[in-house]
Amino acid sequence: MDGRCGWCGTDPLYVAYHDTEWGVPEYNPRALFEKLILEGFQAGLSWITILRKRESFRAAFEGFHPETIAGWGETDVLRLLVDPGIVRHRGKIEGTIAGARAFLRIEAREGFAPFLWRFVEGRPIQTRLSLQSDVPTETPQSRAMSKALKVEGFKFCGPTITYAFMQATGMVNDHLVTCPCHAGLATPV
Repeated sequence: MDGRCGWCGTDPLYVAYHDTEWGVPEYNPRALFEKLILEGFQAGLSWITILRKRESFRAAFEGFHPETIAGWGETDVLRLLVDPGIVRHRGKIEGTIAGARAFLRIEAREGFAPFLWRFVEGRPIQTRLSLQSDVPTETPQSRAMSKALKVEGFKFCGPTITYAFMQATGMVNDHLVTCPCHAGLATPV
């Protein structure tokens, strides 16, 4: 696909992620939880590393079902710390458990998807960027989301991570205007 966003390069896994998933609006609470957690695991690494390990992450974290993960303790942390299929980082693993507990509180109170989508007023932000260098690393919306998630008990959700999450889940359409994926993925604001 000529004109595709340059960040995905030519790796077939990355290209497929770019073409079919990145920037597509996501409203499923469990899927949003998974993507937020994976973005946190990506901190300090490249996204392709996480993408290559995503199926192992899904197996290790039992499908990213917050109801399951919220009940985990030290035994589960130790099990995950020796799992070569994932990023073995104690803080990120413990943060996932804390995030699952926070998810359950938010879901019961107002719904996790509405909680997150309120930072973009319930609809995708349509950008019109021509160069990859024009793509911001954070925005007022990602800073507000980061702050709110931390108040709720999430970890590894700084404003850069939340902006990447917003891009991945279609809250922001940062496909370059030259990219065929740009059109039709988000509703103009």
